[in-house]
Amino acid sequence: MAAWQEVVGTEPEFARRVREILDAHKHKTIATLRKDGSPRISGIEIEFHDGELWFGSMPEALKARDLRRDPRFALHSASVMAKEDDPSSWPGDAKVAGLAVEPADRDEADEVLRARGLDPADFAGSHMFRADLREVVLTRVVGDHLEIDLWRPGQKLRRFERT
Repeated sequence: MAAWQEVVGTEPEFARRVREILDAHKHKTIATLRKDGSPRISGIEIEFHDGELWFGSMPEALKARDLRRDPRFALHSASVMAKEDDPSSWPGDAKVAGLAVEPADRDEADEVLRARGLDPADFAGSHMFRADLREVVLTRVVGDHLEIDLWRPGQKLRRFERT
C-alpha cells in the first residue's frame, strides 16, 4: 500500500507542488465506477492526515457504494484558468489515482475527523477512505509546452513533455 508519505519521502519537491495545487481549493472531483462499469464523477473534499490522504462520503452515497464495491478511483484538483495572454500562469492540475481503503477500525476515521475540528458523532454512518496510491500526476504549462510529471510507487519520477 502506498501512502501519501511515500510520495513525500521519495519526491519531496514534487509532493509539495502537488499538495499546493490540491490544497488551493476546497472542492475536487472524484471518479468512481458504477455497478455496470461506467464512470461516475462526484464532488469531494480531501484531508491529509498522518502521512495519508483521506476522503469521505455521506452515509450510503453513490460514490461510497461505488468504492465499497470497486475501490478504484481517480481524483482531480480544481482547474483554474490561466491569464489569456500567459498560459504559463496556469498553476497546473494535480491528479491522484489508486484504491480507496475503508478502515475496519472506525477509530482511524474518527481521528481524521477530530483533526479537522469535527465531532465524529456528527458523522455517524458516514464513510471515510484512505488512499492507496497507484499514481500521482502533476500537469502544468512551461513556456510553450505541457510538462507532465508522473509518480508511481517503486518507480522514479518521470517527466513527459507535450507541445
